[in-house]
This record gives sequence, structure tokens and C-alpha cells, in this order.
Amino acid sequence: MINILTSGLMALIGLALGAGGVWLILLGGSWYYALAGLAFLIAAALSFAKRPVVLPFYALFMLASLGWAVWEVGFDWWQLGPRGGLTVLIGVWLAMPVYRKTLSVGQPVPEVKPARSFVLEGSVVLAIVVAVYSMMNNPNAIEGQLNNTPVVSNPNLGGDVPAGDWHQYGRTPYGQRYSPLDQINADNVSTLEQAWVFQTGDVRRSEDVPETTYQVTPLKIKDTLYLCTPHSWAIAIDAKTGQEKWRFNPEVPDNTDRQHQTCRGVTYYQDSAMAADAPCASRVYLPTSDARLIALDANNGEVCPDFGDQGTVHLEEGMPYNPAGYYYSTSPPVIADGKIIIGGAVNDNYSTKSQSGVIRAYDVDSGELIWNWDSGNPEQTEPIPEGQTYTANSPNSWSVSSADEELGMIYVPLGNKVPDQLGMGRSEEVETYSSSIVALSLETGQVQWVRQTVHHDLWDMDVPAQPALFILHLI
Repeated sequence: MINILTSGLMALIGLALGAGGVWLILLGGSWYYALAGLAFLIAAALSFAKRPVVLPFYALFMLASLGWAVWEVGFDWWQLGPRGGLTVLIGVWLAMPVYRKTLSVGQPVPEVKPARSFVLEGSVVLAIVVAVYSMMNNPNAIEGQLNNTPVVSNPNLGGDVPAGDWHQYGRTPYGQRYSPLDQINADNVSTLEQAWVFQTGDVRRSEDVPETTYQVTPLKIKDTLYLCTPHSWAIAIDAKTGQEKWRFNPEVPDNTDRQHQTCRGVTYYQDSAMAADAPCASRVYLPTSDARLIALDANNGEVCPDFGDQGTVHLEEGMPYNPAGYYYSTSPPVIADGKIIIGGAVNDNYSTKSQSGVIRAYDVDSGELIWNWDSGNPEQTEPIPEGQTYTANSPNSWSVSSADEELGMIYVPLGNKVPDQLGMGRSEEVETYSSSIVALSLETGQVQWVRQTVHHDLWDMDVPAQPALFILHLI
């Protein structure tokens, strides 16, 4: 029975590899898989006939496969494993005494001695050695030296930011995260002393979800720091003294269905058309974990009633399902070309009926919806009419975007359609835009180009970071 099962298994593998291998040859691909299928069929026949020669034959096939795999991908475990894992496992089984006993023909059962093949046993040992070595090897490691020369010649590309300020999540719309300040350097950084400490008072609660995290990047505008907390409080702090200037609590309701409880930052805006001391001439836009975008006066934290619905844009509008806890914005929106542009996070792997990953642009002053880009329905960027909803489960952008007003584009990092690990039911649009960086027109929201990082993503490999824009000078 052991012999029949083993022979049958090798025959099935041989048929599958042979059929797929022939198809691959017709497509112009490698001949290995067709030859491997033939080798498995021969080994199956020898095994079924109880010929001990199957052991050295399979050993030679294993050695040839090992040599081919190393030649093709080198000592990279993640690529060697799929090419040789099954082959080696079967080699290990063929080397077992319980199988080798089935290869003796015509001997009385009490006198049966397992056939031996030191070539097979040596091949198995060699394959294990190669596997262990490849696990310890990193073929993608690149060794280099840190370049001490500045890589940013103009730190204000994309926005005029004073040297000591940090106006956006990445300092400028280009997202370069570069500060031109040089008073603190490698020689004196060890002598820094703590000037002040500020406690926000926002602590984790017993009813909070497990992923309650503090991930904020504060903004600094003149003498004030602006930040948000995990429960979506907005706070302004005197940058010199650490004294609180104001705080705003949007009173986000507790929701155990929410997957994330965090806030990565707020967005600052100065309306140059208004007098500097006019109410809401400078604003802080606060995204909340219950799907709201709130405009606050940067000077005192009071709500700006002219924006949206009495100071609030409700991001649940147009969603295909009840958004409570399943859609929210954890990252600061981008302001460019007179628009405030925002995406949102959805709960990963909670449901097959999740919210849309739509990207929406609102008038920065009034909060009126100007365009919407839904990666599940990418051609319709005009505001959807009342009664229509965005595409459910479309890839979403939970991170931060970058913008270039001169080129007229915003660069959006996208995640995957949820559930992330299920590949069925994906439309052509989803397969095009999931796990990618998409450039959209600031004026219309229409796609300018897309660069996908993972095709048919089944591993939750979202694009997680703000794209950094730079100018490359070719010499």
C-alpha cells in the first residue's frame, strides 16, 4: 500500500508538472517543468515496479533540480523554496526505511532489508545544507556608505516654509521631510537637555480597540505646535514653553468595531485673502476616527462655521453601508490648488461589505465637494448625485498624499481591496489600482498615471508612506 500511494502521488505530480510545463514551453518559458514532470513519471513507474534503481534515479533528478534552481535564482530562500521544497520532501520520504522496504522483490518478508542509496541520502543532506545557507543569506542586501553631502538643494520645494517651521506632515507638499536647520549636528546632539514635557491627557481606555496608538507628527507654525491625539483631540502648544494654548475635543463616540484608534496629524491652512487676525483666517483641519473633517480656528480652536455643515464635512456621505466604525480618516488631508483632499481607512479583513476607498476633494474654504475619485469607478470624478453610492471595498488610502501644484497633480498611496487575503471577486479596476501610487489631476481628479507595486496583492502590501517628490538633474 505504501508503494502504491507513493507511486500514485509521484505520477499525479508528474502529470501536473508535465501538462503545465508543456504549456509554459508553448508560451516561451522554461523547459525545466516539463522535464521535471517526465522525471516524476519515470520515478513513479520505477517505484510501482519496485525497482531499487528509483533511489539513485531520483537522487540525480534532485541534484539536477537543485543546480537549476541555484542557477536561476541564486541562494535566495524565498525563491528556492517554491522551486525545490516539494522535490526535497519527496526525496526525504524515499530515503525512509519504511518506503525502501517496498523495493525488495522476491525476498521472503522476514528477510527483507531496505534498499540503500547513499547518493539519495547525500542529495537530501546537500539540499538541506543549501536551504539552511540560503536562509542565512540575504541576496538583496546592498552595502554602502552614508553620503554626508546634502541631498536637498532647495528645502522649500513645493511650498515656502520658514527654516524653523514644519507646516505639513512632510514639511512641504513634496513630502521630503527635510529641515535646513543646522544648529544641532552630530557633534553637539549628545549635549541636548530636555526643555519641557507636555502631557496630552489622552490615555488608552479599557474599552479602546487593541490598535490604539500614538503616531502624530506635530506641525510647527511660528511659535505654536499643532497636534492631535489617538481620540482625535486637537491641541495647540506654545513651542517655547510647552504651555497649552487651546484644545478641542470632537467627542468621538466609543466604537469597538473600529480597527484603529489613532491620528497621524492635522492640516494647517492660511487664507491669504483674509486679514491675518480675522476669524478662521488661519485654520487647523482635524480628521476624526468617526469619519468627520472639522475646521478649527488656529488661533483659539473654535469651530469655523462656514466650512461644510457648521464646521464639519461628514465623510460617511455616499458610502454604501453604515459607516459606524468601519470608515474613518487617520491621516491628515492635503491642501493644494484651493482644495482639501482626503482619503480614509477601512477595517481590514472584517467584512466583504466594507466602505469605499474614495478620494475626495473639497473647497478648502466652503467644504463643498468638487470631485471624487473612486478606484472602483475611476472614470466618474464629478461629484456623485444624491442617492448614488461609491464602490464598496475599493482600494483605499489610509496614509498621506503629496502634491505638486506646478504640475497640477496629487500623488496618492493606495492600499488593497478588503478582505486583503482573498483574491476572488476583484474587478479590472481593482486589479489596476490596488497597492499602487496614483497621480490624480488636482483640477478634476482624473487619473494621470498609476504605478502598481504589487500585482494581485494577497499579502496586505499596502503602499504605507507619503510619496517623496524631488527634482532629478541628469548630468
